[in-house]
Amino acid sequence: MPGDPDLGEQKIRWAESRMAVLAGVRERFARERPFAGLTISAVLHIEAKTAVLARTLRAGGARVLLAAGNPLSTDDDVVAALNRGGIETRARKGESTEEYRAAVVAMLDADPEVIIDDGADLVALAHTARPDRGKIRGSTEETTTGVTRLRALEREGQLRFPAIDVNDAEMKHLFDNRFGCGQSVLDGLFGATNLLIAGKVAVVAGYGWSGMGIASRLRGLGAEVVVTEVDPVRAIEARLEGFRVVPMLDAVRSADLIVTATGNRDIVRAEHFRVMKSGCLLANAGHFDIEISKPDLEGLAVARRVVRPGVEEFTFADGRTVCLLAEGRLINLATGQGHPVEIMDLSFSLQALSAELIALHGRELAPTVHAVPRAIDRAVAEAALAPLGAAIDVATPAQRKYAQSWKEGT
Repeated sequence: MPGDPDLGEQKIRWAESRMAVLAGVRERFARERPFAGLTISAVLHIEAKTAVLARTLRAGGARVLLAAGNPLSTDDDVVAALNRGGIETRARKGESTEEYRAAVVAMLDADPEVIIDDGADLVALAHTARPDRGKIRGSTEETTTGVTRLRALEREGQLRFPAIDVNDAEMKHLFDNRFGCGQSVLDGLFGATNLLIAGKVAVVAGYGWSGMGIASRLRGLGAEVVVTEVDPVRAIEARLEGFRVVPMLDAVRSADLIVTATGNRDIVRAEHFRVMKSGCLLANAGHFDIEISKPDLEGLAVARRVVRPGVEEFTFADGRTVCLLAEGRLINLATGQGHPVEIMDLSFSLQALSAELIALHGRELAPTVHAVPRAIDRAVAEAALAPLGAAIDVATPAQRKYAQSWKEGT
């Protein structure tokens, strides 16, 4: 069903009213028009906060096109509002894989100068099926998964244009991944299940920035949290934070809930399903729906049924059941509302400013993966202080001189 553009507009305006940093960026963009005459194609999660980013880019003079980064994360009301307002948006909640792929192709067919990606699907297409697209000045990437794909292209010497790694900017990974995922994953869990967290054994696979946030919020709600890891340093960090750290094969035997947050594939697979505690809930907070092996789950199950929206129960031959949430897709967007507005204000401000850098200087940059310049990172941090109710001291000249002497080793 098509969305309601009036309701979509209401949702966008609510988000917009709490995105003060991006509002400042938009005000400058409207004056300076850094994207005048350029096309920006973006593959993102299409919801209210993303709409604020799209309108910010358009204020800077861009023709903006949007496609969904996930078939289940789209808000149809927001899509309707964007299309009514002249931002070309090809997405609908629950779209088929074919529709999803066709929309991504359409983003490339628009001949963009700038790409904004969430998972690097559009960049991958530009390097494989459609390498003839030569106008692209560069891209920006929002996710760990996308950056991993970009670095693989870079290692192989195949990256054709510069890409800015927004994911690893301080103002992104410290807050979006930790506090954003920490809250939005719980929002998705609540929306899908309406079950209690307190008293449950919750397993978090992966103790990166996202896993840290998820683990701490689950513990804060009274869960007994167990962490699984492949990195010994991360494992020790989790252990010294007070979490039990065990292999997944041991963890699943007592798990009431498993949340994957690794960016890798087959984290929960056949060997785990065979010994998993009956009734376990399976949720994924990684970008793609490959962390929980759906082929293994479907192959072992003798029956399956949808027990409530976003929850599918699988029954094994011995009578045990497990529930897969949101089809194994991003739980925080498929059954939740995504990261909090104030968090995405920071991340999307970085995206907008990084897109400006590509638009103005992409042709001068080497075709490698670039960090967000520290000046952009700091500008977003400074602009966020007042909206978040914070103020900082200013170092005295003597303090600055002392700090500089330490840096120089004098």
